[in-house]
Amino acid sequence: MRTDITRAASATFAANRAQGAVRFGVHLQDGVTRRGSLHESGSLRVRFPSPEAEGLSGVFVNTAGGIAGGDRFDIDIGAGEGTRLTLTTAAAEKVYRAAGPAAQLGIALKVEAGAHLAWLPQETILFDRARIVRRIDIDLADDASLLLCEIVVFGRAAMGERMLHGEFVDRWRLRRGGKLVFAETVRLDGDIGAKLARPAMANGGVAIGTALIVPGNEAVVQRIREASETFGGEVGISCWNGFAMARFCAQDAARLRADMMTVLGRASGVALPRLWLN
Repeated sequence: MRTDITRAASATFAANRAQGAVRFGVHLQDGVTRRGSLHESGSLRVRFPSPEAEGLSGVFVNTAGGIAGGDRFDIDIGAGEGTRLTLTTAAAEKVYRAAGPAAQLGIALKVEAGAHLAWLPQETILFDRARIVRRIDIDLADDASLLLCEIVVFGRAAMGERMLHGEFVDRWRLRRGGKLVFAETVRLDGDIGAKLARPAMANGGVAIGTALIVPGNEAVVQRIREASETFGGEVGISCWNGFAMARFCAQDAARLRADMMTVLGRASGVALPRLWLN
């Protein structure tokens, strides 16, 4: 009897999990970036709010209102030869407490020859006991360019909330010209609050971020370092293998967001999405 109840509860839990997927590509048409076929399913949507001179901007919307344990979302984007595409989210994404399996988020970005992709979502906020596994796979042509950022906030400090326990797994893979040039997996689980309090990890910080800039060289690094006196948190920047990477850690999300905006502005001539400026 107990086994039957457990199975029924598991089936009910699985049936109520949100799923969503977005897949589309962009191509050049008379020198202007235009969207090709678009596939949307479940609670994930993308909207293209306003026409632009040459490029195209898209905004992702999760109609489920957040991410909970067992949810799954997949994004697959292709930027065709010579296109310019900027993507963001309508708001910060919230990841709620998970009573069962971790939420799964898969992001695949392909950027063809001469194309530029700016992947600039707003921050991801993890509530206490949230569990999420995220995978970001990037495939760039040799002469493609990329501006990518991700911000993760461990609890809403302004609301007196902290993420004390849970699971956060973040797997990044970057290929350029078919060659793997960067691979990293970050795993935080168990007593996350205690781990973030350690001086060698976050020294009590509750917000972390990463910006990836391709191509990136010492000139890019120097431009960013010139703004170091304005940073409200800790920012480290370096370059290797033809790309630059900035790491962020701050005591609250607002400081990190401001630092990220400064770095992105100095790293590229691409304007930030309007939603970042609200």
